[in-house]
Amino acid sequence: MSKRIAIIGAGPAGLMAAEVLSQYDYEIDVFEQKPSAARKFLMAGKTGLNISHAEPVETFVQRYDRADWLSPWVKQWDAQWIQNWMRSLGIDAYVGSSGRVFPVEMKAAPLLRAWLKRLIQNGVKFHYRHRCINLSNNQLTIENQTQQFTASYDAIILACGAVSWSQLGSDGAWQQWLSSDEIEPFQASNAGVLKQWSPFMQDCFGQPLKRVDAWVTSERKTHGDIIITHYGFESGVIYKLGRDLRTQLSQKQNLQLQLDLLPDLNIEQLEKKLQGNKKQSLTNLWRKAGLDNVKINLLREVVAKHLWSDAQQMAQQIKHLKISLDGFRPIEEAISCAGGVKQVAMSPQLQLQSNPYVFCCGEMLDWDAPTGGYLLTACFATGRAAGEGVFHFIQSGR
Repeated sequence: MSKRIAIIGAGPAGLMAAEVLSQYDYEIDVFEQKPSAARKFLMAGKTGLNISHAEPVETFVQRYDRADWLSPWVKQWDAQWIQNWMRSLGIDAYVGSSGRVFPVEMKAAPLLRAWLKRLIQNGVKFHYRHRCINLSNNQLTIENQTQQFTASYDAIILACGAVSWSQLGSDGAWQQWLSSDEIEPFQASNAGVLKQWSPFMQDCFGQPLKRVDAWVTSERKTHGDIIITHYGFESGVIYKLGRDLRTQLSQKQNLQLQLDLLPDLNIEQLEKKLQGNKKQSLTNLWRKAGLDNVKINLLREVVAKHLWSDAQQMAQQIKHLKISLDGFRPIEEAISCAGGVKQVAMSPQLQLQSNPYVFCCGEMLDWDAPTGGYLLTACFATGRAAGEGVFHFIQSGR
């Protein structure tokens, strides 16, 4: 008699687990509470599906806060593997100038359609609008629009996501099935940060701080553009600094971002440029030094007025502008989450220590990474690892 496998969640991690297990003579049921699969994946692909990153793998794995844990899987199913896998589905991939990997069509939908078609052809059964409401040992209680039923399985994979973008399916309801000591509390990641502005800054909302260096600790600087918003700051630069900002919070320090507004100038060059004559307005002087209107407005917002005419002090401020922050945007709006099922709660095969029938994968695990293809790569990799873990569990007869 064929072994029965249940997968809860039809996102990238769950689909990868299904793909691994569809090679064997198993009955595979994928339960998805939404009307269709991989809604967050499709949302991510609306502006161009950045599916991985082609930088050297040793650099790649260091983007994760749990690099030692994820490294074996990410190295096995790396960016090159993902490109080959996409091509096996008839989807061509390319590497952009930034090193990011995209499908040529820049969309998620064609890839997802081809993927689901292959899984269905391989015997995987999808049950949409089916919500898992309870898990006990190897039994699931499932609810759909017409009934509630209980079913037993030889193994269960949870691929339920974290708690961001809950309207797309990742509502965190699965946390009730585990004990609190198995879960690291979730925090917003890849999210904007809060800064209360005066009305003076309204004209800057939606405008970029171009080509700045940003850091929380001097060991990890990042370069790029930062968007000023009505609530504070948003951009990939901010996302990359999220881990250091959360460390500040965990150590009960005040949140503080530091900026170099003119990284191409050293402080001596800048001081010289700021040595103006009395006939020049400060605004013209600052423009000639290389500051645009957005940067000038930010300086006026943050720096005490009595310092504005002091070339030496202003050079210091421009090169090391300290900005106090008020927190992160709500976790529901975050692209991803830090926190989740702890490594110590699972075996090296992603099997729960407290329930050997259950395996976990994807964003519900306690790892974090910036945007840029790292999130999807780890979802793919941990999904495949969980699938292989289930195979070995069933083969062992335990």
